[in-house]
Amino acid sequence: MPTKVWQPGVDKLEEGEELQCDPSAYNSLHAFHIGWPCLSFDIVRDTLGLVRTEFPHQVYFVAGTQAEKPTWNSIGIFKVSNITGKRRELVPSKPTDDADEESDSSDSDEDSDDEVGGSGMPILQLRKVGHEGCVNRIRAMNQNPHICASWGDSGHVQIWDFSSHLNALAESEADVSQGASSVFNQAPLVKFGGHKDEGYALDWSPLVPGRLVSGDCKNSIHLWEPTSGSTWNVDSTPFIGHAASVEDLQWSPTEENVFASCSVDGTIAIWDTRLGKTPAASFKAHDADVNVISWNRLATCMLASGCDDGTFSIHDLRLLKEGDSVVAHFEYHKHPVTSIEWSPHEASTLAVSSADCQLTIWDLSLEKDEEEEAEFKAKTKEQVNAPEDLPPQLLFVHQGQKDLKELHWHAQIPGMIVSTAADGFNILMPSNIQSTLPSDGA
Repeated sequence: MPTKVWQPGVDKLEEGEELQCDPSAYNSLHAFHIGWPCLSFDIVRDTLGLVRTEFPHQVYFVAGTQAEKPTWNSIGIFKVSNITGKRRELVPSKPTDDADEESDSSDSDEDSDDEVGGSGMPILQLRKVGHEGCVNRIRAMNQNPHICASWGDSGHVQIWDFSSHLNALAESEADVSQGASSVFNQAPLVKFGGHKDEGYALDWSPLVPGRLVSGDCKNSIHLWEPTSGSTWNVDSTPFIGHAASVEDLQWSPTEENVFASCSVDGTIAIWDTRLGKTPAASFKAHDADVNVISWNRLATCMLASGCDDGTFSIHDLRLLKEGDSVVAHFEYHKHPVTSIEWSPHEASTLAVSSADCQLTIWDLSLEKDEEEEAEFKAKTKEQVNAPEDLPPQLLFVHQGQKDLKELHWHAQIPGMIVSTAADGFNILMPSNIQSTLPSDGA
């Protein structure tokens, strides 16, 4: 019986049926957890190379827990090494005549000698710093990655210096996973209590090191300006323009004084810090809460937004003056969009996570090409049983995580995505995400 693509929310599981992950769909797929679930995490930029394509990989993270009791929470600073994987061609280079060999090929994918960069499980090394209450969101500064900002459900935004922990992890040569038995009691560099409620919106400027914006559930946004490497001046007068909770913030990749915000009120606002405390522009983006936004760093006029109703849209900010800025709108997900992020390597590619337990990857440059499909089927000598009604821009569907909360692309490892959910983290590298980088003959 041919393999069938299973669509959550569409297909039902019959009694006795179970879902199986197809490992050949991934160049790399690993799962791990650090104890309590993490609502938010960030990938910490490192000095191991700007463009890394060779397995095994090594990655640094910060993540904030959502523990059962407020005093049990912490921020995890951790290194995951020995991330192994495979290099595959998208289509077999030459068809094989041996039917037995062909039928066994999917099994041989799992042989350890196919694994590049060694075998075995990834090695997790973890250090924990105590945090008062759950961590709603955490972000590492790109220019100084040891400096991190956290939003707590206590209503405080804090800035931390994790350099000692990152240095200890970098120097550690351990070849076995090490969980943190002790929690470090470390004071933050800054603890700001000027927000009138807790919040989720937080973003470091990609252009001005140390510049930060934080937004809360009482529709206020505060601007942080660095006064030194370890001190900040937080403007006590907030930016006000939304009629409800500010859910996400994104600085412009090109204009150092411009940022965007989205809200439960269904709007997106564009702000210029030189023009006072009201929006320079504001527009209705969705019919329900706008949960998340992402500003494209490669095609800088494009802003993506994800909604509580499961839809997501692409806005061309050049069209704002004409009224409707939406250039693409997708209704694939059936539950709230929880995270959205443009690829740092491909201008037309973005990833979306949803409460429907799916992480999807999209390439907006794709259109349906029946000739190409027929050629692919002929080459692979098998029927591709993809549902007819899937959008042609949908590149990949990742499942198996419960209650997905946040995803990030790795800026230094093309094609790698990390996601957090109620049951832990996944590191994935889908085999059909082709990087524009030369494949050095692999």
